[in-house]
Amino acid sequence: MTDPRYPIGTFERRDTLTPDERQTLIAQLAAAPARMREAVSGLNDEQLDTPYRDGGWSARQVVHHVPDSHLNAYCRLKITLSEENSPTIRPYDEAAWATLPDMFITPIDVSLTLLESLHARWVGLWSAMKDEDFARTFNHPEHGIRTLDWLLALYGWHSRHHVAHITSLRERMGW
Repeated sequence: MTDPRYPIGTFERRDTLTPDERQTLIAQLAAAPARMREAVSGLNDEQLDTPYRDGGWSARQVVHHVPDSHLNAYCRLKITLSEENSPTIRPYDEAAWATLPDMFITPIDVSLTLLESLHARWVGLWSAMKDEDFARTFNHPEHGIRTLDWLLALYGWHSRHHVAHITSLRERMGW
């Protein structure tokens, strides 16, 4: 049996990507909003409030988490492209964010629309970057110095990872 925490496997760190790998990951980011919308299509409130695993977030929390996380990553990308000398980015407590009231009172369509709009900007920026831009670095206080290739690889994986949380839940529950 696969680990329900990692339905597509754990993230494999990549600090340098080829141009073809970048294009594949950018395409995954472009597809992520539609894949997330499709993953939750037709779910009712009870289903949305079902955790994807014991002790895990509900499908609703996952939907709201993804644009929160990707918005932070979008800002990290822009900071890294606009500042010199491996700027230090600010981490955030995603577990704490997942328990804030907006996670429970905001309709998921708001977060799905935010994800669509955010990814339109994010994908456009990734696509406009020059090869040398992907080697630019930032300092993540929890991970150390990382390249923009690493950020792209992480969020290509992250998009698929959380969609798979919901699709694997649906499969297990027969929804």
